[in-house]
Amino acid sequence: MTSNSPNKTQPHAGDVSAFLDRLEDPVKRADSDRLISKMEKASGEKATMWGPSIIGFGSYHYRYASGREGDAPPIGFSPRSSAISVYITGGNEERREVLARLGKHKVGKGCIYVKRFSDIDESVLDELIGDGLALAREIDERSR
Repeated sequence: MTSNSPNKTQPHAGDVSAFLDRLEDPVKRADSDRLISKMEKASGEKATMWGPSIIGFGSYHYRYASGREGDAPPIGFSPRSSAISVYITGGNEERREVLARLGKHKVGKGCIYVKRFSDIDESVLDELIGDGLALAREIDERSR
């Protein structure tokens, strides 16, 4: 039996600026503002709150072989206490070569953890963002 219950993380009309104003670390706030600018420019979409703590840009539809489907932002991030979690459509295993050029970071199953923008090569991040957006478009087209 497949589950098509809605994703826990949904877009809503929360105020992105108000969310970021709660950040205590001025560097994390500046890095978040930089990410918003970078991701809005790349996606052509305005920053939107997804759930209580993810800032996403746009939306794409996906459908798994299991039948589960839903919508998610193709790119996004969340300024967590220990690092900024950057979400880019696709798996990090497939990105190993590009990630090797990124600079100081860690990877999780579905995200890339960056402590400070000064630790990474932003042109490589731009490449990752572009690849994620292209993949999200392909997935969206196949899923409709």
